[in-house]
Amino acid sequence: MSTFAVAITKNELTTQLNTKGHMGLVDEPVEIGGLDKGPTPYDLLCGSLASCTSITLRLYANRKELDVSRIRVQVNFAREYKEDCAACNDGPKKVDVFERIISLEGGLTDEQKQRMLEIANMCPVHKTLEAQAEIETKLA
Repeated sequence: MSTFAVAITKNELTTQLNTKGHMGLVDEPVEIGGLDKGPTPYDLLCGSLASCTSITLRLYANRKELDVSRIRVQVNFAREYKEDCAACNDGPKKVDVFERIISLEGGLTDEQKQRMLEIANMCPVHKTLEAQAEIETKLA
């Protein structure tokens, strides 16, 4: 997969994103110096988790022939202080928290709904966000 982003001008935060020929703009809100011409990088990250979850659930529902007419996934992001870090040596730590809210429409039993929640945690983007990733940075 080849994805690249290009900063458009010297004085803007707006970035042109190209992923396998699909183009889009990424920007920051006006209040922090952007022009709000597109989603923020964190909006895209939340969108990746939401869409991957929805796709994973749809594939599972189709394979199991479950009565699911609509899947809606909302993801919210925040940095929160966690109580278990209150006693950390360096003081409290902020932790990135993704809140994922899944709505399932159709004729599912409570047991099937619980299984769908388990399947949501198998989404590849979910697994990537929970894993410890490495980023290798190189100059072109």
